[in-house]
Amino acid sequence: MAKVSFSEKIKSFFGRSKPEDAEFFDDLADMLIEGDVGAKFAMELVDSLQEKCRTEKISGSDAILAELGKLCLPYVKSVDLSPAEGKVNVYMVLGVNGVGKTTSVAKMARLYHDRGLHVVMSASDTFRAAAVDQIAMHGERLGIRVVRHQMGSDPSAVVFDAADSCRAEGGGVVLADTAGRLHNKENLVNELKKIDRVARSKADEGCYKKILVIDATTGQNAVRQAEVFHEAVGVDAVVLTKYDSTAKGGCVITIGRELGLPVAFVCTGEHYEDIALMNPARYMQDFLGTA
Repeated sequence: MAKVSFSEKIKSFFGRSKPEDAEFFDDLADMLIEGDVGAKFAMELVDSLQEKCRTEKISGSDAILAELGKLCLPYVKSVDLSPAEGKVNVYMVLGVNGVGKTTSVAKMARLYHDRGLHVVMSASDTFRAAAVDQIAMHGERLGIRVVRHQMGSDPSAVVFDAADSCRAEGGGVVLADTAGRLHNKENLVNELKKIDRVARSKADEGCYKKILVIDATTGQNAVRQAEVFHEAVGVDAVVLTKYDSTAKGGCVITIGRELGLPVAFVCTGEHYEDIALMNPARYMQDFLGTA
C-alpha cells in the first residue's frame, strides 16, 4: 500500500476541518508535529497563527493555510554554493552513515563538472572500505578524479593531497567525503576538527564550506544530527536527501529556525541528475500541499 504524503494529509485536514471548531488549532499542531516540525515550535507556530487569525479576522481554510505558509517561510533558508573560478574551493561534506552522503558528493561533482569547473573528489572516509570503493566507482563513471589513500590512513591527508591536485590544475572544487560515526561522537568530532583545520588552510580565502547531508525521512533525528555537526565544526549549508513524495520535510523548517542553517540542494533519487537548488517558496508549497 502506497504511503500518503504529508502534503496530502494536511490538504485533507484543511478540507475536512472547520477553523471555527475549538479543536482545529490543537489538531493542526498535532499535524505539524507529525510533519516533523518539532513539538515546541509547532505549538508556538499555531499559537501565533491563531492570534493572527483572531486579530486580523482571517478565516477560511485557504486563507489560514496561506498564513501558515507565511509564518514558516522565513525559516526555510537557501544558499547558493557557487565555487569561485580560478581558486581552490574545498567543500567538506558531513553527515552520518546512511544518509546518502557519498551519492550526494557524486551528484554535486557532476553538477559542478557540468558547469565547467575542475572537480576533485576526496575519499576522506578512510575507515569504511565501502565508502572509498563507492566514491571511486562514481569517479570512474563520471570521469572525475578521485584522490584516495590506504584504508585507515589520516583523512585530513587525503584532503591535503586533493587540494594540491586541484591547485595544480589552476583551481576548481574539492569535494571531501568524510566519515560519520556518530556512535563514537568524541572521536568523530576530533577527527572532523583536524580535517577542518587542514581544509581551511588549503582552500583559498572565502572558498571553504562545510556542507551537512541529512535524510528528509529521519525527521527530528536530522535536527539532532545538525546540532552535533554544527557544534563540532560549524555548518555552512545543508543538502537534503531522499526528499520524495513521502518525505515530510518539516525538519528543514526546524533546522532553519533553531540553527539558522540554509539548504543548498534537495535530492530526490539515486541518479546523478536528481539534485536541484533549494527553492524555499516551492518547498513550502510542497510541504503544505498548496503547489
